[in-house]
Amino acid sequence: MVKTPDLPDSLTGERSRKRWLSPSRRGSDFLPGNQISLLQSGAAYFPALEAAFDRARFEIYLVTYIYQDDATGQRIADALKRAVLRGVEVFLLIDGYGSKDLPKPMLERMRTDGVRVLVYRPQISPWTFRRKRLRRMHRKVAVVDREVAFVGGINIVDDREPTEDLPPRYDFAVVVGGPLVEEIRLSARRQWSMVAWARFRKGAGRSVALPGSTTGGSMSAAFVTRDNYRHRRDIEAAYLQGIDRATSEIILCHAYFLPGVDFRHALTRAAERGVRVVLLLQGRMEFFLQHYASRALYGHFLDAGIEIYEYRKGFLHAKVAVIDGHWATVGSSNIDPFSLLLSREANVVVDDEVFAVTLARSLMKTVETDGERILRDTWKKEPLGLRFISWLSYGMLRLMMVISGYAPEHDRLRRERPLSSEK
Repeated sequence: MVKTPDLPDSLTGERSRKRWLSPSRRGSDFLPGNQISLLQSGAAYFPALEAAFDRARFEIYLVTYIYQDDATGQRIADALKRAVLRGVEVFLLIDGYGSKDLPKPMLERMRTDGVRVLVYRPQISPWTFRRKRLRRMHRKVAVVDREVAFVGGINIVDDREPTEDLPPRYDFAVVVGGPLVEEIRLSARRQWSMVAWARFRKGAGRSVALPGSTTGGSMSAAFVTRDNYRHRRDIEAAYLQGIDRATSEIILCHAYFLPGVDFRHALTRAAERGVRVVLLLQGRMEFFLQHYASRALYGHFLDAGIEIYEYRKGFLHAKVAVIDGHWATVGSSNIDPFSLLLSREANVVVDDEVFAVTLARSLMKTVETDGERILRDTWKKEPLGLRFISWLSYGMLRLMMVISGYAPEHDRLRRERPLSSEK
């Protein structure tokens, strides 16, 4: 039986909060006065997103890696059209690779409806490893007026596999109210303007005098991004800061998990000082290289006493973590070289006991009911052929990073600006 985490006694109260959010770290990064709610999978996310779009009065920004022409894509497109008909300015930014299968008629339909659609890096060759060709817009962000924002790992796509009888993808997002919404809005507007000017298009529209955002609640939170300029290492630095300060428990849940040396050492150091470290990872194979490359590191983690569970009931797409029952993050960033070194990502980091324990209990319930534990002794008896495939896959991904010029950074990333929001 896996124990559902309780609030660590040593980390409750104002004293522990000051330790985690010290003035030198906090600055303008953690903003108080927010209300942040957890949304699990598309069943919770899409109705909330559609309802927010239907309440919009001034503007909508929607940024997504994948937009598909399926029932969910049509549903959201209809909501965007309804907003345009009410006079709302609607900006949609999709990734050229993630949304490469979106039919041109669907794009043209949305543009005809009045939605301003831009594509981030629309052309990509599968045979090149040049840095710029591998950089993707992997964020999943939506902002409505200055009222509400959504951040997470859920794309605009049906979250059930159409050809398989599986449960919905295991994924999370958050809905944000309060002053952090403006941070997220400015970031989305900046991304839109960047792509618009690169395409010699009109920028982010007229400057709309929006009402100020209202105080949402009592939660402190930060919006942390990764880009290829000023914020190249911010998300990993936030993770490393949290892991290095952990005293009782670390829970990581990621679809793709291939950390560099710094991250691996941080986890093993935490385990050595008595912190319980739990990894909930993808058990079903979605992408061959990533699946087997991640498993090449299992022996290292198991030798350190780290618990590994694989989710095999369906497809795991989550990118979330909880540390010591009060620090939590939800977003688009995996712990692998593509997210940490190449893609544009966005996470919300929350320092709140109620939110963190809610997420932790959800994760540990999944571990308890649907997690297949990988035991150290069993792992060492895996057939040599499978272990060879794992290390071969790891080597091939490493080769890709070498060709693209990122291998040294993946080996050892400097810890810069632990929680620097995009400004």
